[in-house]
Amino acid sequence: MTTRLLLLCSLTALLLFSYVAPALSKEAQGDADDDEDLRFLEEPEDDTGVPSHHYGDEYPDSDQFGGEEFDNFSDLDESEIDQEAFKEPEIDETDVVVLKEGNFSEFVEKNRFVMVEFYAPWCGHCQALAPEYAAAATELKGEEVALAKVDATEEEELAHKYEVQGFPTVYFFVDGLHKPYSGQRNKDAIVTYIKKKIGPGVHNITALDDAERILTSESKIVLGYLNHLKGPESEELAAASRIEDDVNFYQTVNPDVAKLFHLNPDVKRPALIMLKKEAEKLSHFGGKFEKSEIAEFVFSNKLPLVSIFTRESATSIFESPIKKQLLLFALSNDSEKILPTFQEAAKLFKGKLIFVLVEMDNEDVGKPVSDYFGITGDAPKVLGYTGNEDSKKFVLDGEVTLDKIKTFANEFLEDKLKPFHKSDPIPETNDGDVKIVVGNNFDEIVLDESKDVLLEIYAPWCGHCQALEPTYNKLAKHLRGIDSLVIAKMDGTTNEHPRAKSDGFPTLLFFPAGNKSFDPITVDTDRTVVAFYKFIKKHASIPFKLQKPTSPAKSKKDGEAKEGEEAISTGMKDEL
Repeated sequence: MTTRLLLLCSLTALLLFSYVAPALSKEAQGDADDDEDLRFLEEPEDDTGVPSHHYGDEYPDSDQFGGEEFDNFSDLDESEIDQEAFKEPEIDETDVVVLKEGNFSEFVEKNRFVMVEFYAPWCGHCQALAPEYAAAATELKGEEVALAKVDATEEEELAHKYEVQGFPTVYFFVDGLHKPYSGQRNKDAIVTYIKKKIGPGVHNITALDDAERILTSESKIVLGYLNHLKGPESEELAAASRIEDDVNFYQTVNPDVAKLFHLNPDVKRPALIMLKKEAEKLSHFGGKFEKSEIAEFVFSNKLPLVSIFTRESATSIFESPIKKQLLLFALSNDSEKILPTFQEAAKLFKGKLIFVLVEMDNEDVGKPVSDYFGITGDAPKVLGYTGNEDSKKFVLDGEVTLDKIKTFANEFLEDKLKPFHKSDPIPETNDGDVKIVVGNNFDEIVLDESKDVLLEIYAPWCGHCQALEPTYNKLAKHLRGIDSLVIAKMDGTTNEHPRAKSDGFPTLLFFPAGNKSFDPITVDTDRTVVAFYKFIKKHASIPFKLQKPTSPAKSKKDGEAKEGEEAISTGMKDEL
């Protein structure tokens, strides 16, 4: 009995040891890793031809496209800017009130309606807005509204209080409460917006002189031809006008006025028409005369059939509730030939897609936009774009015809198209310590399940990326002998991939081996060789160990040092 008891205790102890020993061993290994002497990783060394990012001297134009990602100048180092170089142009701003910390609160409290622009003198957007803003202030002189401006570089506390993060930031105050103005940055849009906010919403036209003046001076008009200027019909029209801030609404009961606005005087009332100074001048309303349907009609028809991409139109394009866009890229000489076909297609998708023409040879905006979307060559090309939320792009292959555009647009709306991603050419050789990744070899290198991959997404013009380059190259040089590990980089301005999401430059992502179907791990550590090495060691799926290289040997013959070779172990046990 005693013998059996001893045997049982022995077996129990053996089993317990078999479970505890590996854990102790792993803990000991972890302690050993923590005690690993990594000082040699930070030792300076001679340049031995480690590949460079080849950063150029070109810088992106942050005014290129509109949309909030191009309007944020909060990270701009003002100390590097020659402020004297940015002199405000001579503009008659007599009717624009200058506000400062000392008079801001009192002014906003005393005036029921106030529009305020927070600006910076060196900001290109602000300089472009200045004459339009001043003209709007002059036109609204005498109305129950004031237009004011604040130099945010001088009034920093005031700008901070109102959470100004980019320039220009424009707010509209009503009884001291403010909301952002996100409309177009031109005089007509500003005036129309403010009149809607301070006025009745719908204006009466009773005389032909007034009608002719409005037709001549305004580029976009909605006219209701009603039975009475007061009552349910007028109320529905006024309610719809408050939904569409950037279009002026008018109403009349005068048959002669209706005729001037291209309405049949004998048409059944209420009737509604929209007039624009565009290719499609007239749009007749055929729905039920109620707020929601009127607003939907105006929304679908207020944009041009095809918007020409300019700095002025960029805001209305990118900030439209219609997120999906069809962009036609063409040279200015070719656009006249292809534009009518594009306009015919646009008529079929009003309210569903925004149609945009980008003239590729326009150095100011056309070329930068073409580069951004990865459009090359001189032939006309149509591209579908889902907007700034997910930024997916789709390319129409082949000749641009009406039938092809219609088919492409329908499939675009039904999400049946395969996304297009920008890519540089695949390098002919890729033998450097840092592997070059482009859009078309991303899957082959980064998503290789047999490799742990560290990827830097950089921009050639990025100062932070340039500062990181020596450290990143040094890391890659130390780890080049580890077959299971890849150190790579990708130019994020000319290459794209759905698995390479970048919120800024540089972005560092780690893709563990065997787990490529999951989101990569964002590298959030100090930007030193040792910190990167420890991060990789912690997250790598395939164990490895880097041993200190042997000291260089001096040659008696020529006195030149020879490089020692690094001894790499891939986690295998030593065989004795």
